[in-house]
Amino acid sequence: MQKVRLEISGIAYSQTQSGSYVLTLSEAAGNRKLPIVIGGFEAQAIAVELEKMIPNRPLTHDLIKSFCVSYDVVIKEVLIYKFVEGVFYSKLICERDGVISEIDSRTSDAIAVGVRFNSPIFTLSNIIDEASITNDQEDAFESDEIFDDAANDAVEDEKEVSSLVSHSLQDLEKQLQAALENENYELASKLRDEMKKRS
Repeated sequence: MQKVRLEISGIAYSQTQSGSYVLTLSEAAGNRKLPIVIGGFEAQAIAVELEKMIPNRPLTHDLIKSFCVSYDVVIKEVLIYKFVEGVFYSKLICERDGVISEIDSRTSDAIAVGVRFNSPIFTLSNIIDEASITNDQEDAFESDEIFDDAANDAVEDEKEVSSLVSHSLQDLEKQLQAALENENYELASKLRDEMKKRS
C-alpha cells in the first residue's frame, strides 16, 4: 500500500470533546486533511516543540528524545498504519546501528516524539481515503455541535487574550517566564503570540 506524507497544519480546541484538541495533519501533496482528536497534555507537548519553547524541566517526550539520543536511536518516521472505529494506530520507525525496528504508539505520542526529531509523518493511502476531510469540509468539522463547556472555554480564552493587549511588552515577558516556570504552556503560547504581533 502506498504511503502518503503528512504535515502538521494546526492544533485547535475540539468543539465536540471537552478538554480535547484536534490535531490536523495535511496531505503534503494534496488538499485532504486528517483531523485527529488528542488529549491536552499531548497537544501541549506538540505545540511546545513546534513553538520552540524551552520548558524549565523536560517533558515526557523530551525525556524520550534524550533517552533515544543517549543510546543512538534515531526516529526515522512516524507511520499512522491503521484506522478502526474512529481510532488511529501508529508506529515509530526507529533505527539503531543500521537495524530498523517498529514501536507501537498512540498517534499523539508518536507525533510528539517525532517532531522532536524532525521526523516525517506518513499514513497509508487507504487511511487517507477513508478518514480524511477536504478544505471545504474543514469548517463543518470544526463547527460541529458545540457543548456548553467548550463554548465557555472559548469565551474565557477571548477574555484572556483581550486582557493581554492592555499589558506592556515587559509585563508580557514576565508573564511568559512565569507561565513557563509553572509549566502552563497553553498560556505561554498565547503570550508568545501576543508578543509576536507587537514585534
